[in-house]
Amino acid sequence: MKTIKFNELEISKEIERAISDMGFEEATPIQTKAIPEILSGVDVLGQAQTGTGKTVAFGIPVLERIDTNDKSVQTLILCPTRELAIQVSEEIKRLGKYIPGLKTLPVYGGQPIQRQIQALNKGVQVVIGTPGRVMDHMRRKTLKLQNLKMVVLDEADEMLNMGFREDIEEILDVTPKQRQTLLFSATIPRAILDITKKYQKNAKTVKVVHRELTVPNIEQYYIELKKKNKLEILTRLIDIHNPKLSLIFCNTKRMVDELVVDLQGRGYFADALHGDLKQTQRDRVMNSFRNGNVDILVATDVAARGIDVDDVEMVFNYDVPQDEEYYVHRIGRTGRAGRTGRAFTFVVGKEIYKLKNIQKYTKTKISREQAPSVNEVEEAKADKILNEIKEVINNEKLSKEVNYIEKLLDDEYTSIDIAAALLNLSMGRVEEKEDTSDMDFGNTGAEPGMVRLFINIGKSQKVRVRDILGAIAGETGLPGEVVGKIDIYDKFTFVEVPKENGQKVLDVMKNNKIKGKKINIEPANSK
Repeated sequence: MKTIKFNELEISKEIERAISDMGFEEATPIQTKAIPEILSGVDVLGQAQTGTGKTVAFGIPVLERIDTNDKSVQTLILCPTRELAIQVSEEIKRLGKYIPGLKTLPVYGGQPIQRQIQALNKGVQVVIGTPGRVMDHMRRKTLKLQNLKMVVLDEADEMLNMGFREDIEEILDVTPKQRQTLLFSATIPRAILDITKKYQKNAKTVKVVHRELTVPNIEQYYIELKKKNKLEILTRLIDIHNPKLSLIFCNTKRMVDELVVDLQGRGYFADALHGDLKQTQRDRVMNSFRNGNVDILVATDVAARGIDVDDVEMVFNYDVPQDEEYYVHRIGRTGRAGRTGRAFTFVVGKEIYKLKNIQKYTKTKISREQAPSVNEVEEAKADKILNEIKEVINNEKLSKEVNYIEKLLDDEYTSIDIAAALLNLSMGRVEEKEDTSDMDFGNTGAEPGMVRLFINIGKSQKVRVRDILGAIAGETGLPGEVVGKIDIYDKFTFVEVPKENGQKVLDVMKNNKIKGKKINIEPANSK
């Protein structure tokens, strides 16, 4: 396998390609320190918290040493729980997706053992499992370890806390003496040192020491939600708080690009900042952000280094950061120059444990917040408009406007009715009317009688007006002349169609292809 550089780490082209797909921009501290040591062949004792990228730290060397022509088990990775075994297995699969002939298998309780036996009989090079199920296979002689090159104990302290010490020792006792042994643990208690002394040879200690960092003047909140609801909750928070400038952090370049497209499709002035951008593009994006032409910047951790903008009022952790230090660097982008700031972190499922590690590290409380409702968004918009109205009443001459209102009062409308109607218009709400279509499209910013649709492809995919027009007319049977304005941007497109045909276009074009690319199409939302 040809080798290339991941930062300063020399890895195979196949693994680098997988890392690129995963969207990682640079190695984390534990990866930078551990990978060269493991690749050199020595035993390693690594101290690192969950969420620091340690799976990749041992996963890359594991895959670099696999001989895919040999169908026997060459690496055994022990994990304390079935959930972690599944998680590690999925990460190893993603790292090895371009390595032909690679076979991995998670083995754990709660899954039919016969299925695991069949997979082992066909040949597996990497087994990831819990100690109990691994020992079960060893007793049945369905897991043969005579050709084992490497053993990894992941979250070793947790395995010991769960009472697996005897199982671990029994497993290690029957593995080849010439194996390489890697042990990763968040803490290094006496029991871990005992295992190191007994089963590792001159182990090299790799430790990631966090620097003490403070996070003053920043209100910190987290919201527990489902992954599919992240975008909706994000936009509600933006609408409620209406920050002058805000930063949104994602863990991968791909997520940054996808989120920017989604935000722009909803009418927000958002742009991306990540490692794939050239310096001229970075400068353009940052100038737009500083000048307020773009008020939402979506970035990766690496790309955001060096951002020094005083007016950032809010930071959103769209993804929980990979490392506790990243969290501090992220939220430190707000609350500058003596100002206060707010930071919101979106937490999905078991990411709550990562958040607890972050709280322990930062020594600050991150308060739980409920996701805002649609009604709260409307109330916030109304409050904003009412405050603006008060400002106008106190500071502007309104004699001309008073004359207009008096004409409506002559028509027997009350002043309360008139004020409520004006507030309704200001908030951009559209009263529900009887509609023959299946969907109330609301206000999509289209011409009267039309609906504006968002499609997630644009100039970057070399899409032209005739491609959009031809696809819609060809697939739906609509005459080309009834299709309205088509606006094509770099990464997305807006197209207007008659409102009565809007539902049909959505139904027919959903998951269809334009220029060979599968598309997503949905109603555009005006901010």
